[in-house]
Amino acid sequence: MATINILLSALDEREIARQVAIPHDETRMQFHLPSNTVANYDEFSDITAEYYNYHYTRCVTNGGTLRRGRAYSDAKALLENEYRRKHGDIVSAFNDAHDGTNGGMRVILDTIAEALKAEAVERYITDVFDQHVKPNEWNAKVSIIRQFLSYCGPYLSSSIVAGQPERYAQNYSELVRSYTEGLRQTSSMFRRL
Repeated sequence: MATINILLSALDEREIARQVAIPHDETRMQFHLPSNTVANYDEFSDITAEYYNYHYTRCVTNGGTLRRGRAYSDAKALLENEYRRKHGDIVSAFNDAHDGTNGGMRVILDTIAEALKAEAVERYITDVFDQHVKPNEWNAKVSIIRQFLSYCGPYLSSSIVAGQPERYAQNYSELVRSYTEGLRQTSSMFRRL
């Protein structure tokens, strides 16, 4: 089997779901949330830190725990990033959790889970490239990147220049981020149906 076929097989959406997404989704489902609203910001920060620690230690580090401050800081950063996409911030997230709007605390935890899952998918895709693209064979790297661009072009952002595989052969992090984001958008579209 040609290297591109092995690479594409490992990057198949079903394989990514099996390797990464399903464990993250199951972890999210297993966390018990006693209420969909919070009384104050302290409760909000406690629950988000507890959940982040719960999810992170089960899906990312597979053991150990984070200090509460670190867990909350990381959760807050993820929430701020996701809410910024909707023109909000951490106060918007707290207001949703406090008032029960936009899905309340359940959606806050879903947001954290989805962000952790997206990071894990990006790491997985990077690992797949690292395993199948030999760093010391320039012509082979360009060839496999060219083939990847040909097969996966529809999933990639318009900022990716398909006719320039050499641009991504040395450092394919932009390509990986674009592919990850494309998968994320496609999955979101299917979720809405």
